[in-house]
This record gives sequence, C-alpha cells and structure tokens, in this order.
Amino acid sequence: MSTQLFSLEGKIALITGSGQGLGFTIAKGMAEAGATIVLNDVVEGRLEAAVKTVKDQGLRAAGYAFDITSAAAVAANVAAIEKEVGPIDILFNNAGIQIRHPLEEFPEEDWDRIIGVNLKSMFLMGKQVAQGMIQRRRGKIINMCSMQSELGRPTITPYAASKGGVKMLVRGMATEWGKYNIQVNGIGPGYFITEMTKKLVDDEKFNAWLCSRTPANRWGDPSELIGAAIFLASKASDYVSGHILYVDGGMLACV
Repeated sequence: MSTQLFSLEGKIALITGSGQGLGFTIAKGMAEAGATIVLNDVVEGRLEAAVKTVKDQGLRAAGYAFDITSAAAVAANVAAIEKEVGPIDILFNNAGIQIRHPLEEFPEEDWDRIIGVNLKSMFLMGKQVAQGMIQRRRGKIINMCSMQSELGRPTITPYAASKGGVKMLVRGMATEWGKYNIQVNGIGPGYFITEMTKKLVDDEKFNAWLCSRTPANRWGDPSELIGAAIFLASKASDYVSGHILYVDGGMLACV
C-alpha cells in the first residue's frame, strides 16, 4: 500500500522546459514512476532528442514544442495535449532562465525576458491546465522555485524577483484551487550541477565558497530532485498544498 502512494501509473504529466537539464531529469523520473510524460521545449531538435531518449528506455513520452510565454500557444497546445495524449493530471512548471548583470546596468529587455519565462509562463500554464483539472476535480501543479525565492545574490536580482513571485504564485494557486481538489506546491532547488550552473561549478573560488556554505558540503546531483517531484505529484501529497519543498543540502538552515 505505501509504495502505491508514490506511484504515478496511469497519470499524464506535462513538464515545461524539459528538453534538457533539471526538467528532463525530473520528467524521466516521473516516467520511471509510471507516468506518461509530455515534454516541452522551444527548440524542436532538442525536444525530439529528449523524447527519443525516454522512449528508447521503454517509457511513455510525447513532445510538444511551443512558447510557454504566449497565451495563444499555451491554449492551443494544452488543448492538443488533452485531445491527443489525454487529460493532464500533473503540471510541472519547470522552465526558467538566468541572465546576469549588475542591477543598475540591467537591460529592460532582459528583465522582461526573465519575468516572462520564469513567472508569467507559470501563470499562463497554470491557468490553462487548471481549467480541465477544475472540471475533473483533481490535479497536481508543481512550480519550480529556487533558493532565490528566499535569498538575494549580486547580479541576479531580476531572477530572485521572479522566483519570489513564483513562491507567492504557489500560495495563491493553492488558496484559489484547493476547493477543486487541486494541490499546488513548489520545489526549491539549492545549487545543482546543470548546464546553467557550469560556469559556477568551474569557478574554483565560487565552488569552494558554495561547498563551505552548504552543510552537505557539495553540489546537488539533478537526480536528487526526483524524489521530491514524485512525492508532490503523487497521492502521497494529497493533503499537502501551498508548500515549498527546498532541496538544498541544508543551505537555508544556516547562516
């Protein structure tokens, strides 16, 4: 019985920004837990390669390339997914970008791009997918938060602002949609080794600071996010909503 609580068998999970990186790792983990996964990316070639990788392992996957910052594209593709794959049981709003500049020099167009991908897309995706979930009176939505939902760092203030907004979006969605048996939560990764953090991993000074600052004394491996994602996507979390689960090696616990 306890193992069934964490099973995603028979569920359909849509994961944005899942052609590579943490999104792909989490999506593949959900597929291994039994879900049919729907991968999303704006780069068609990357998306096709990701879908093939999953299918080659005997897992169920489909791919839809569309711009998650476009309300029209989101509406059209969510409708297509529900018609062609099936009702979306799980939405993981994973897609995010990072651009670094000193705040006093930050270009307005980069601010708009960060807010669009990191925050607006979650509003658009959540609003559209929730329509079906509300009708069916069930659903799981997971929004990718960050350490920067709680902390600031130099040169990434717009990113931190977007992720602080995501934290409150989680709480707002949970508050408004809980009456429809929809649970909305967030995952806040600490520092993980990905394509987006490669420069930081290779920076000896930053690497030493990070390891000394983190109680676990190391970077996170992307696979260490899978358990949190499956928990929040499964029946095991049916009475958990409005929560941010930080997977950070203990970093937020200490000064």
